[in-house]
Amino acid sequence: MKHSELNIYKDNDQKITCLTAYDYSMAKLIDRAGVDIILIGDSLGMVIQGAKNTRSVSMSDMLYHTKIVAKACEQSLVIADMPFHSYDDVQTALFNAKELIKNGASIVKIEGGIENTEVIKALVSNNINVCGHLGLQPQLIVDSSGYIVQGQDEESAQSIIDNAKLLDSLGVSILVLECVPSKLAESITNKVKIPTIGIGAGKDCDGQILVSYDMLGISHGKQPRFVRNFLNSESSISSAIKAYVSEVRKGSFPNKSESY
Repeated sequence: MKHSELNIYKDNDQKITCLTAYDYSMAKLIDRAGVDIILIGDSLGMVIQGAKNTRSVSMSDMLYHTKIVAKACEQSLVIADMPFHSYDDVQTALFNAKELIKNGASIVKIEGGIENTEVIKALVSNNINVCGHLGLQPQLIVDSSGYIVQGQDEESAQSIIDNAKLLDSLGVSILVLECVPSKLAESITNKVKIPTIGIGAGKDCDGQILVSYDMLGISHGKQPRFVRNFLNSESSISSAIKAYVSEVRKGSFPNKSESY
């Protein structure tokens, strides 16, 4: 998938499929299964490194994992997370984003809205494609008690809507919505020109993403309601990934019980 195709998918009402990957072998399976986007997420802090949150992930961690995942990708678009504190100011953000692009990312992902206005302007003006991330922002969370649905009251919902519109106007290419009510995600999807990718945000986003370890049942601990183990009903990892792609494209994942 090319960066320029993202809006074509949205305009044609074709669902975008995304999964995380952190290593070459898994990325190769995901790429071959026809997943549109692979995200090298700072979720690697928890699923790879065993940390309680994403905040300990460093730029060197992200560069290492981005480089090995990008090697595997022949058709999937590669997005890499900008880790905690890697975009605190414009100069830092520009340097780090350029490093991720050098190591194979096509797009860099940044959490938050209005507080990152100048950083996003600088990245976009330097021809660096940006993925936004609103709703639940993992980099603000210290432990599992922080993983709660966002935008449940009118004021916080409006704040997410306003930030989504702002990111759209700043030239962000794509927007992840995490752990927000389905109706709010649907409203945002209809209000912005850019594609929205949901995780715990209902079926009406323009696409879906899951942590690959979650959708294969590899992760430990209690799973959020929006996670489905696709390996349960399949005979191999490859067929599980293909089942995920099929369910997302048909609009049957996530279902109501997997949404807020």
